[in-house]
Amino acid sequence: MPATPEELFAFFDRLGIEHSTVTHPPFFTVEEGRPWHDQIPGLHCKNLFIKDRKSGIWLVVMPADKRADLGRLEKTLGAPRFSFAKPDVLQEVLQLTPGSVTPFGLINDTQHRVSVILDQEMLDSEWVNFHPLHNAASTTLRSADLVRFVRALGYEPLIVRLPEPGT
Repeated sequence: MPATPEELFAFFDRLGIEHSTVTHPPFFTVEEGRPWHDQIPGLHCKNLFIKDRKSGIWLVVMPADKRADLGRLEKTLGAPRFSFAKPDVLQEVLQLTPGSVTPFGLINDTQHRVSVILDQEMLDSEWVNFHPLHNAASTTLRSADLVRFVRALGYEPLIVRLPEPGT
């Protein structure tokens, strides 16, 4: 059974992670959420749930306005060809639906199948925002606490400055 937002928040509380959540209409894309960005302080982020040619699963967490270059990211990580994972894989591994991808979903990856990539540019921001296991709210916490959360779940995230197209 997947974790609920209340269980996620209780986990944050046990870790001493300060967090706040704002409820809003469901957002399925970064663009849909833009009207709310001024109402929710902190950096707004996006999450790419991808797989590689050898069935490896990756979660890439980055600023919402940054464009990802998957080809350059493959080279940076030494990974075999990336593609976006299908919704059934997202449901199976993180127990999330499209539009609600979040690093908080790692709480449901009991087999630790995901390799976690955090963009240094995102971590340079003090406060960051993610969906709390569904896309009708945004939860704000410190970027350093995001790293603490990920590590508390037993992951060692790879922190890189993600390449943008044409740079």
